[in-house]
Amino acid sequence: MPTQTFKLNGETVTVDVEDDVRLLWVIRDLLKVTGPKYGCGINVCKACTSHINGKAFNPCSVPVGAIQDSDEITTIEGLADGDTLHPMQEAWIEKDVAQCGYCQPGQIMAAVALVRRAQEEGTDIDDAMLDEIRNICRCGTYNRIREAIKVGAENM
Repeated sequence: MPTQTFKLNGETVTVDVEDDVRLLWVIRDLLKVTGPKYGCGINVCKACTSHINGKAFNPCSVPVGAIQDSDEITTIEGLADGDTLHPMQEAWIEKDVAQCGYCQPGQIMAAVALVRRAQEEGTDIDDAMLDEIRNICRCGTYNRIREAIKVGAENM
């Protein structure tokens, strides 16, 4: 069986798994990191949104064999700095976003990636940029999500 090595939340991990196994299953089932949620498995709902080398991506749609040794995967568990929450996580709490909470890790990871991109481009978060986030929330807390992203962006 092939060996796969990559960084997950700042730590180098190695797993024995076939190349075609989706990265989400490696993260959740083999490495027991359960923040990224399984929703659809076909890159539609975005509940599993994480970061690869700082950019948002959906591990449900990526085979682990496509991940390089040098790739750094960050899940919601790797976003905080120890016991200090990330500003976007703080904003989520401040704006009381979560209802069922299932989509929230993916929502937060998508929001952080969007804000970082805006910062790199030297632009402010506006409604058009917020419309780019395609993560599905079955509870419909989109207004609070948008408010939290704006607050989180101010503090990032």
